[in-house]
Amino acid sequence: MHSVCADGAYDNPCADPAQTQPGGTLFATLMKAFSMEAAMSSLARSTVATIIPSLRYRDAPAAIDWLCRAFGFKQHLVHAEGNIVHHAQLTFGNGMIMLSSVDRDSPWSKLFAQTDETGGRETQCCCVIVSDPDAHHARARAAGAEIIDPLAAKDYGGKGYGCRDPEGHLWWFGDYDPWHDK
Repeated sequence: MHSVCADGAYDNPCADPAQTQPGGTLFATLMKAFSMEAAMSSLARSTVATIIPSLRYRDAPAAIDWLCRAFGFKQHLVHAEGNIVHHAQLTFGNGMIMLSSVDRDSPWSKLFAQTDETGGRETQCCCVIVSDPDAHHARARAAGAEIIDPLAAKDYGGKGYGCRDPEGHLWWFGDYDPWHDK
């Protein structure tokens, strides 16, 4: 636990305990911080899911077809011109991913790297809850998914597996539900 003094210093005991009382400078600073945190954590509006992963693919049309065939996603929306996908939304139950074609022209796009540029390394993976991991694993394997974490019961609960899609993105599928399995 860190102490925060009115002068903004950390890890120093506050010299004046009165600052922590209502009306004190530190009290006002902390109340402002708590109200900002509450505002940032509140939903902008009622929605099905508040976090939607977004991926980039060199061949986005082929990726959309493969993700639907191999993993069971459904096309919700696809904005494309020829083989360039500007924005696509694929759903799985009440979850969604968004994806697009690799684009190196915009400042935002220049922040991304594909797995073939990083030696296959990723900094994140999509985790998807499925009702039957055995059947899902068989479907993904039949479609050519590279299984990198074998289907198995996990120490933290549930059963699942990890794999790569044809462009190297990491995925994890299993029946462990962190919302219900505690």
